[in-house]
Amino acid sequence: MKERIEINANALSMRKELGEDQESPVDIFSLVTSMSDMTILFYPLGERISGLCVHDSSNKVIAINSLNTYGRQRFTLAHELCHIRFHTDISRVICPMSFDVNNQREIEANEFASFFLAPYEALKSFIESRLGKKKGDLQIDDIVKIEQHFGMSRHALLWRLQREGYISQEEALRMRNNVIRSATRLGYDDTLYRPSPEEKTYFSVGKYIRLAEVLKEKGLISAGKYEELLMDGYRPDIVYGIEPDDESAYD
Repeated sequence: MKERIEINANALSMRKELGEDQESPVDIFSLVTSMSDMTILFYPLGERISGLCVHDSSNKVIAINSLNTYGRQRFTLAHELCHIRFHTDISRVICPMSFDVNNQREIEANEFASFFLAPYEALKSFIESRLGKKKGDLQIDDIVKIEQHFGMSRHALLWRLQREGYISQEEALRMRNNVIRSATRLGYDDTLYRPSPEEKTYFSVGKYIRLAEVLKEKGLISAGKYEELLMDGYRPDIVYGIEPDDESAYD
């Protein structure tokens, strides 16, 4: 397994490749969706699987468990990105929910995901400069501010902070409780801690949708086949022209 310093460097390299700096929070779904050969599928994968990926030289598909919280989905996407970008000798991987794994590639992908969302120096700076705290001083309010800033799930953040010595195992166990309440009482929205909304439990974005559009525009498929492809990709909203309820999105 690679050293953590090398994994952090890989995460920074990947951020740079996608046009991001080394410190800012990232909209990882927009970044990955913009990759020309990437399709992201949201699907209820049950309680044991966080995500999976399948890839070859020209196509990459990442499936995200839509039953997980948005924060965990962000982490999973970064995790699968590590498999695709740095574990090129394997073409398909199914990844478990648990962080307590013995598989070295899974551990590496977890480390990569954590560093991609919150690079080592960025996290250190936020804790020391923004919060004015040091190792052993973090309280639950600090945890909420960190996870909200970097868009990380509570479980993933506590795992990271414990590995770097900011909190103890006992503190990590205690801080796993009352997650949503700990955030909402500080005035934060609870989206980070919720699963995909019902209309996006089955959903897809990326190359698959773009390719269906190209095939239709070039006259290579019929209108019926185009709609069939979109329905297979869980995009009835495109087929039926369903618009968002919030019209202010167009302002």
